[in-house]
Amino acid sequence: MAKTPEGGRGDASRKGLTQKIRKTKLKESSRRWLERHINDPYVQRSKREGYRSRAVYKLLEIDEKHQILKGARRIIDLGAAPGGWSQIAARVTNSTNDSIRVAAIDFLEMDAIPGVHFIQMDFLEDGAPQKLIDAIGGTPDLVISDMAAPTTGHQRTDHIRTMHLCEVAAQFAIEVLAEGGHFLAKTFQGGTERDLLNLLKQNFKQVIHVKPGASRQESVEMFILAKGFKGRAAASPEEE
Repeated sequence: MAKTPEGGRGDASRKGLTQKIRKTKLKESSRRWLERHINDPYVQRSKREGYRSRAVYKLLEIDEKHQILKGARRIIDLGAAPGGWSQIAARVTNSTNDSIRVAAIDFLEMDAIPGVHFIQMDFLEDGAPQKLIDAIGGTPDLVISDMAAPTTGHQRTDHIRTMHLCEVAAQFAIEVLAEGGHFLAKTFQGGTERDLLNLLKQNFKQVIHVKPGASRQESVEMFILAKGFKGRAAASPEEE
């Protein structure tokens, strides 16, 4: 169960122990970001509990309400680095190095996680989807995607680029998921494309937007959750 850290800002800040970054050659905006990150209660909690990133609590909070991890036997993690979501996936599937049930991909490096087959590769490359399927040796029950395009500072451009990744991830999920499976992907506020929503609604029983408490309030990120894959027979002739 992913509870919000006590006090909302963590024990350190409540006791007046908020860490400050000394003035260096860093830009003021970078210094403020580092201070906020270091004092983030979810960052502090992830270190205490042995997780690789604060992002694990986003997944755990979504699962607490929507039960997408329950019963998952095989999971594919897109945009996995640094590996927080993969840690959770390996735990809930009882994946081991001798019996891999979790495959993860990212173009960034990621340190090995027991029970996770990691592929350092751009998911948009032609061979990436098949490598993921081959790695878990079966049909996934859950596809999760924390992929986001590198930001440019131009909100509309960033939105379009990340939405493209979300659309590609959704198409992949529809092609590989077991019937009844779920799909979770990061998107940005600014409007999910109508075509993507229509595609998901056609192929899943329930489609909703969620913003977990662990997602920073000022962040424009949210997640789109598609539950209960209807099976490939539900696809229209045009899609097939």
